[in-house]
Amino acid sequence: MTAQRSALDGGRWHLNHGPIDIVAEAHGDAVEVAVAHELAWRRFGTVLGELVGELALLRQPVGADCPLRGPIAQRMWRACAPFSAGFITPMAAVAGAVAEELIGCFDRPGIERAWLNNGGDIALHLAPGQSARVGLFADLARFDLRDTGPLATDGRFEIRAEHPVRGVATSGWRGRSFSLGIADSVTVLAATAAEADAAATVIANAVNVDDPGIHRLPANECKDDSDLGDLLVTRDVEALSAAQVHRALDAGVACAQALQRAGRVWSVVLVCQGQWRMIQPLSSQGMLRPSEATAHLAAGAVGSVFA
Repeated sequence: MTAQRSALDGGRWHLNHGPIDIVAEAHGDAVEVAVAHELAWRRFGTVLGELVGELALLRQPVGADCPLRGPIAQRMWRACAPFSAGFITPMAAVAGAVAEELIGCFDRPGIERAWLNNGGDIALHLAPGQSARVGLFADLARFDLRDTGPLATDGRFEIRAEHPVRGVATSGWRGRSFSLGIADSVTVLAATAAEADAAATVIANAVNVDDPGIHRLPANECKDDSDLGDLLVTRDVEALSAAQVHRALDAGVACAQALQRAGRVWSVVLVCQGQWRMIQPLSSQGMLRPSEATAHLAAGAVGSVFA
C-alpha cells in the first residue's frame, strides 16, 4: 500500500493512503501554489507510517504527560489533553491533526488561501483579507455517490482571515468514527483543525439521553482494534420523541458553551433528528446566521469551500 495522488478539476488534488483521504485546493501565485502542493504531497507520503509507528500509544487514554514523539501525534495529544478528565485518546483528533500538518505547506508567500479536507475535517490557510465559505451538507442518508450533479448544501457560513478560526470538524454517530452520543452531526469551528476535531468528538458524545430506542454495542465488538475498548458506542437511533431530542441537544449545548467559555471553540452547530442548535461566536462577528441555515439540517455534515 503506497500513497497515491490524482488531479481533480479546479486545480484540486486528491491524496489517498490507506484510511487517509484528502482533497486539497489552493489559490494564489501559480508557481507558489504548485510548490505548496508538491511539498504537501511529499509530507503526505510519510504521514501514515509515522502514525502507525506510534499507534499503540495513540490508542491509549490521554494522561498527564505526552509519551509521543512525532509532530502529528503530539498535536493530536495536545488537542485532546484538555479533555483528559473524561475518556479520550489522541485518535479523537487524528483527521484534523493530519490536515493541520499538511496545511502548513501552504503557509508561504504567494498563497492567498488554501484548504485541506480530510474526510470532512478541514484545515484552512487564509492570508490577510482572504475568506472562505464553508457549506454544511445536512443528511448523509440522502447522499448518493451515483449523483454527479452539484452538491446542494443546507447551510453555509463564511470564515474570514481576521476570525480566530483555521479548523472545521464534524462528529456524530453516523460518521466514520464511533460516537457515544446520538448527534447526527456536531460541526465545530475552532482555532485549529486538531482542536476542532477533538472538540467535535467531545460535544457529539455529550448529545445524549437515555431511551430504549437508542441501540449501542461495545466498541471492540464493532471493530476489534478500536481505541474505545468496551465503551458502548451508538449503532442505531430510532425516531425519538421531540422532547427527548430536545433534552439530548440541551446536554450538547451545555458542553459546547462550556468549551466556548474556556476558549476551546469559536462556534458550533448541533443537529439531531431534525432539530438543530447554533452556538454563536462570543464576539459580534457572527459567521452563521439562522437565515442561512434551514430547519431541515439532519444527519452528518461535510465541509466544502466556495469561492
